[in-house]
Amino acid sequence: MRLDTPEGNLVEPSRRSIAATLFFAGYAPAALSACASPVTTPSDELITEDVHITGAGNYNLPAYVARPAGRGRHSAIIVVNEIFGIHDYIKDVCRRFAREGYVAIAPDYFDRAGDPAPLTDINAIRPIVAAATYEQTMGDTQGAANWLNAQSFTNRDIGITGFCWGGAIVWMAAARVSAIKAGVAWYGRLVPPAPDGFGAEQGRPWPVDIAGNLHTPVLGLYAENDRGIPVSTVEQMRAALQAADNPSRSEIIVYPGVQHGFHADYRESYNAEAAADGWTRCLAWFRAHGVA
Repeated sequence: MRLDTPEGNLVEPSRRSIAATLFFAGYAPAALSACASPVTTPSDELITEDVHITGAGNYNLPAYVARPAGRGRHSAIIVVNEIFGIHDYIKDVCRRFAREGYVAIAPDYFDRAGDPAPLTDINAIRPIVAAATYEQTMGDTQGAANWLNAQSFTNRDIGITGFCWGGAIVWMAAARVSAIKAGVAWYGRLVPPAPDGFGAEQGRPWPVDIAGNLHTPVLGLYAENDRGIPVSTVEQMRAALQAADNPSRSEIIVYPGVQHGFHADYRESYNAEAAADGWTRCLAWFRAHGVA
């Protein structure tokens, strides 16, 4: 069976055994492609560590950090994971930012309910993700910003980026967490799901609802052939931004002919050209908005 969701394209169980060597490397088996060749960013001249931050409700939340070695203060990026948690892809993204001179932190938003990273069954992953409520994720993101601002190696210029599930968190944090100066959202949901759909949470807002409240500029990077986040919903978000006179100066790019998860180099949906262009735009966006 194959299942396509806004949070990723899950591979057939028969293909998982082919890619077993990558499972042990720490890539999410529920979405790993048999033909994957994930990018591996070296950690030399970097400091990588597991830390704990104070999350929502004073929860002692684990987080992965990668930063340049040596003295000096650096801008920081909060990296928000997909539904598969803090697996090697997310850690590698943190190291990529660190090699660009940033302090990157990936909070483990799902820690209270479990770890989806090693799971193969989407039905086991769903309740872990659902337990991370809107208010909790906003509190955890604020906690990450607070932790960064307290460190001697940061300069208090903070950006945020996230993928799939994390892409929606980016938009919401841009309206909620005042310490954040810029955001880049990779194919995150923009409109509410069906009442009984994956990610539905009664009473919570979605990006299209807060377009006029964004105090932080967000760059949205989306896919033309995303079956979970159709272009029609991207147009809804664009219309909401325009109706609000787009006070944040946010922008949305749609990559033609690519699928959801095009940046995820361990998935079948990975598109090297779109991923590289998106990464270039991501770095340029942060630098243009004071996170340099």
